[in-house]
Amino acid sequence: MRIVLLLTVFLAQSGRLPVARQPAVQDLQAIFQGAQNALLNRDYRNAEKGFREVLRLDPRSAAAYSNLGVVYIRTKKYDSAIQALLQARKLAPDVPGIALNLGLAFYHKEEFAKAVPEFLRVVKSKPDDHQARYLLGTSHFMVDDFQRAARTLEPLAGEEKGNLEFLFMLGICYGKLKHSDDSARVFEQLISVGGDTAHLHLLLGKAYLDLYRNQEALTELRRAVSLNPTIPYGHFNLGVVYQRLAKFDEAIKEFETEITISPSDAWPYDSLGEIFLDRGQTDQALRAYGRALALNPRLPKSLAGLGKAYFRKGETTEALRYLKEAVEGEPETASLHYQLGQAYLKVGQREEAEKEMAVAQKLQASTREKQAEVLAGKLPLPPPAPESK
Repeated sequence: MRIVLLLTVFLAQSGRLPVARQPAVQDLQAIFQGAQNALLNRDYRNAEKGFREVLRLDPRSAAAYSNLGVVYIRTKKYDSAIQALLQARKLAPDVPGIALNLGLAFYHKEEFAKAVPEFLRVVKSKPDDHQARYLLGTSHFMVDDFQRAARTLEPLAGEEKGNLEFLFMLGICYGKLKHSDDSARVFEQLISVGGDTAHLHLLLGKAYLDLYRNQEALTELRRAVSLNPTIPYGHFNLGVVYQRLAKFDEAIKEFETEITISPSDAWPYDSLGEIFLDRGQTDQALRAYGRALALNPRLPKSLAGLGKAYFRKGETTEALRYLKEAVEGEPETASLHYQLGQAYLKVGQREEAEKEMAVAQKLQASTREKQAEVLAGKLPLPPPAPESK
């Protein structure tokens, strides 16, 4: 083997073995430009092919990795986008566009907690970037960080005064923070802009739901589905109101109606599973939760519900598996750690049970502290963006 290697080296040095030609700079530029043109023309197959060819010839091209990330975002390959953009960041850590696209990839995956630091990077470097600020505020809102959401969105209020979704988020933020006058003002603006439309009443109904004003939510959501019986999420949110009001037959009917309108949505199945479980209809709960997870494998409530249902049937191995998955999906949710701790107790794993109970207590204490800060009017500063590596 060593003789063969030495011979190969000798032939290469003597010119008898062809040596791979290094690509000329103009070749790389031409390939990159072709891929860029394909991306601009939404020809994502050829764009991907071109940027991959650039990376084959120049593995340290941050621009190729960055543009490849954009291709994957637009083709909804979000995990691949994240990998490409993280590689781009390693090679070019100070480019704001990389952070914005990373945030978008996490945002589209509904991993809003991971999107926040990415959008925050952009806003810190470009405070007037409207898109990044809007997405940062929305991400704060989606993880229930209403203080930061309100502060981030407020500077956009003038430009977004006709945006129903913006007013919806800001109104809820003020309501959650007990800023009643501000909340009422924003909702009045929402009504003024939206008119008597199904979309407006759906947004108002959802806002009242989030603020636990159930009777007002019921009025608005009934109006929404009367104006447009097939409006997406109308019957689902109406079902949630009925469920809260313990009108379970009406809730089931609304969830089943939503399924006919949006058959690929997991939430109605998730809510049906909860009702069936509470009613002791274990097999029906298993079917509903199973269908929800077939549509969205990461739903923590369905994972936890399956865990509880399997415990009722005495299938402890399956029960623990689903409860662990629920905790892995939402590690900051105290109730999930508590349920897992209870499950460990039932199977005699006391040490594991105590660990989960301790985590649940710690998370509950943290939640109480945050609520106390809100009542005291304290507004903690946003965390600094993580340093690039």
